[in-house]
Amino acid sequence: MGTKQVEIPTIGTVTLYKRRGNRSLRLSLASNGDIRVSMPAWLPYKAGEQFAIAKAAWIVAHRRQTPAALAQGQAIGKAHRLRFMPVAGAAKVTTRLHQNAIEIKYPAGYPPSHPKVQQAARAAGIRALRKEAEQLLPQRLRQLAITYGFSYASVGIKQLKSRWGSCSAQQDITLNLFLMQLPWHLIDYVLLHELTHTKVMRHGAPFWQELERHAPHAKALRKEIHQHHPVLE
Repeated sequence: MGTKQVEIPTIGTVTLYKRRGNRSLRLSLASNGDIRVSMPAWLPYKAGEQFAIAKAAWIVAHRRQTPAALAQGQAIGKAHRLRFMPVAGAAKVTTRLHQNAIEIKYPAGYPPSHPKVQQAARAAGIRALRKEAEQLLPQRLRQLAITYGFSYASVGIKQLKSRWGSCSAQQDITLNLFLMQLPWHLIDYVLLHELTHTKVMRHGAPFWQELERHAPHAKALRKEIHQHHPVLE
């Protein structure tokens, strides 16, 4: 439905989204720092703006800064490492995944921090994460489903901006490729979270009770995962 952008001096641009299915105001921060407020269609935009203003301190505390530059030898996912390779006479930046290396070749006159080099390195890093995610996550999801007695229709891998995963009413599970940046105990938490949605769709007491049957430390894990973000870092 309707969308409006407003400027709030203390936090910047806020995008307000009116949605028919929304029953309450909801604030979210995208991985690039964008601020979004979803709101019921019947509420005036001013209510969404005031809601964002009331949450200004939280937004400032949780908004991510510009990601640090990717560096030589940095680990990406579970098995890959970055390899920056200046090449004399090269006219452009090229990348490839070679075994467990993410190779970034670039003109020798560029530093590794050059925006074009970093942009290419991030794109190649995401390819590596997708490769790992497609190989490992469906297999692990299947293992957990068998162990805990869940069933689901399908599983897909996508690059999501703010969510680690989702489960549709048809029991189709989508997993974020950035999960490969998390430790395995948090990956398992997300997978069990989505599997639990195959039995209980909405968050609420019944959902959390079902999840905690299989992940007894769910509350602590939920708190821990909030320290991570779906970005390449």
